[in-house]
Order: sequence, then C-alpha cells, then structure tokens
Amino acid sequence: MSEPTTASAVSEEPVSEEPVSDTSVSDSSVSAGQDATEAVDSPEAPAEPTAPPSVPLDEPADGVPHVVETERGLTEAAAAIAAGEGPVAVDAERASGYRYGQRAYLVQVRREGSGTWLIDPIACPDLAPLDEAIGRAEWILHAATQDLACLAEVGLRPRQLFDTELAARLLGLPRVGLAAVVEHYLGLALAKEHSAVDWSTRPLPQPWLRYAALDVEVLTELRNLMGVDLALQDKSEWARQEFEALLHWEPTERVDPWRRTSGLNTIRSRRGVAIVRELWYARDDIAQDRDTSPGRILPDAGLIAIATQAPMSTDDLPRGHRAIARYGRQWVAAVKRASAIDEADLPPRTLRSDGPPPARSWADKDPVAAARLNEVRTDLTTFAEQHRIPVENVCSPDPLRRVVWRPPVARDVEGFADALRSHGVRQWQADVVAPLLAKAFETHPDPA
Repeated sequence: MSEPTTASAVSEEPVSEEPVSDTSVSDSSVSAGQDATEAVDSPEAPAEPTAPPSVPLDEPADGVPHVVETERGLTEAAAAIAAGEGPVAVDAERASGYRYGQRAYLVQVRREGSGTWLIDPIACPDLAPLDEAIGRAEWILHAATQDLACLAEVGLRPRQLFDTELAARLLGLPRVGLAAVVEHYLGLALAKEHSAVDWSTRPLPQPWLRYAALDVEVLTELRNLMGVDLALQDKSEWARQEFEALLHWEPTERVDPWRRTSGLNTIRSRRGVAIVRELWYARDDIAQDRDTSPGRILPDAGLIAIATQAPMSTDDLPRGHRAIARYGRQWVAAVKRASAIDEADLPPRTLRSDGPPPARSWADKDPVAAARLNEVRTDLTTFAEQHRIPVENVCSPDPLRRVVWRPPVARDVEGFADALRSHGVRQWQADVVAPLLAKAFETHPDPA
C-alpha cells in the first residue's frame, strides 16, 4: 500500500490510504457514436429502448449470517463449504488507512449448497481447515490482487481462480468496479458505501456485515455469464492465461519505499533526502508499534516540513500538527541519525532506473527507436479498439519499451516473443505484439 499523498501544508486531518483503483476504461467506439448520430438525424429512426431501472440488491437471500469467531464455528464452516458444489466466491475486507499493514479483518465465502459464511480471521487466524475444504475448487474474486496477499497470510491459497474485474477488462466493459459489473450483467444495484470503513472495528455493525455478505452473493452467477461472453468474443484462452498468472502473483517488494514520500522532490540536498528517509522509518516504527496506518501518525507533508527545518532539538520542531510534538523525540533522533551519516554514504536524490529513458526523450536520443515505438503503439491501439479491450491489457508499457529500446538479437516474431515473455508478458499477449514489433523493425531498420 502506497503512502498517503498530502497537500504541501501540514494537515491535522488523517489521510486515508484506501487504494483507489482505476475502475473505468474509456469507450472509444466510433460505430456507437455514428449510430447515435444517425438516430438523431433521421426522423424515422426508432427511439432507443430505455434500460429498466436497476433493482436494489440490499439483502442476502439467506439473510445476514453470523460471524464465525471460534474454532468450532470454523470447523462447521469448512464442513459446509466442503459439502457444497461448484466454484467458491471469496472476498476479504481490510482496514486500509486505519491499521498498519494489509491484513484481512473479515473473510467471506459462498458456495452453491453451502450458503454464505463470514469468518473473523483475527479470532481464527489459521484458516487452513477452510483451505482444505475448498481444495481445488475454483475461486471467484473481484480484483484478486487486492486480496490474494492477505488471504495467503491466513492460509487461503487458490489452485484455480476467476477474477471478475480482470474478465470485465478483457470484455471491454466501460466500468469494471464490482457494482458496475453486477449492474451490467444482472441489473442489480449493489451498494458500496461501506467499502472504506475500518473493518478492524469489533463488533462489526450489522449494516457492514450485510454489505460484506452481498459482495459474494452473486459472484457465481456473474462468473458464469462472463464466461459465456469470453467464449463468444474468443477471449477464453486470454482469460485462462491471465488467471493462471494470478496464481503466482505476489506483491512487488519496493526498493526504498520511503522514496514514495509525497513532496520528496522538493528536498534538494542528499542530506535532506537522508533526513526524510530516517523520518519515514521512524514513523513506520511508531505506526507498527501502535498498529495504525502511518498516514494517521503523521502525513507526508509533516515529514517534509520536519526535514526542511532539520531541527536538532524538540524546541526547533515545526508547529502545525500535534503528532509532531507528540513524537518530538523520535523525529529529532531521526534528524540526528541522518546528520551523522558520512557524506559518501548519503543516499542519492534519485535512483538510476534499469529501464529505458522516458519515451518522450526517444526522438532526440534514438529517432529510429522512437519511430518503431510509435508504430507499434498505433498498431496496438487499433488492435485494442477492434477487440474492445484496454490497450494496457494487451501489453503493459514497460515491457514494450524495454524490448524496443534493447531489442533481441533475433529480430523476428519468435525472437520478439521470447523477449516479451522474459519480461512477464503472457503468451497470448506475445502472440499479438511480437508480429507488430517485427513489422515495425522491418519498416524502420537500423541506420546504415
């Protein structure tokens, strides 16, 4: 989870760190626009049928289940899930922006013939019995990468899965949030007003439990309908490869996570950067000790304000946030640690990237590479529009730039496919992109 971004002023308000996912993809369908124009221009064109209003989904079919909080209850839940049939809908609720880390504070599972179960992983920290009960059955999740890590922490790991958010992207849906996808396929309105609450709260309020149960209520029906559409659009194999890759997904461990501190770019000296680093780790230690989100201890703007003044005593600390005074000794100790670092050991202001330079500079550095990249981008955009899929889901920008900037020795389709796969590109993506790369390199050969 990224550190909170804040304004330049030191704010007294806590900063929410709930991840904001990109849940919309622009719909650039030309034909749809033409149809709409023709309908307006032609007096004989029939009126477009009005979509029926969505039906609120505000109560689970079987009511809101009790929360499993004992080992006996967990054994009962596992037995029920084992006796069910078909895939298992799975979800987890975290306390992002409230607690330290990304652990799960509620796990929801639902299966045909088993009903819905809400399990407290704080009271039952080892869900291995549930994992064994699910076995090799397919998991259904929405936005799997948000939950896989915290579910693995409590012993839940899928053997196969279906991600309804990723499927929505592959199918070209204009909005891919769970509520939007449910409305698109089922005509149901799924409320999401409790998505960013503090799920570490105990006891959990009944409206929150209702929300949690509804999150898995229709995932199986949704998965079946989306599976049909994937087949109709000849994208089943694309989805299979994407879901298979998710089974091996792990969160990226960031190098120097403190470098994501908002406002770090305003610090002009290496010594100042070292102070920010020490302050960041001091805040992280406090947050971990208090089991509180770091942004609720002190916003990034507070760290930058302290680093700018570099106080050597608590009397010299900047004013404006009570946490600066409350943890004054820790902040001053961090500044002193940074001040004692030898000049040669100070961290650089920026890290050198192992990737190619920014694409905007290619025209000056290597015009041929720039022309190749532009051609492939244009062809990829055309492919994406024709197949109604976001271009970034056909190929992420980073591996594409890397292969164009440092091409393989064999500049044929197979050579480019191997190079793309070495950067984590799926086989179906390599099958699409490699021929475009080979064509671009043939059109724009190396200068004589």
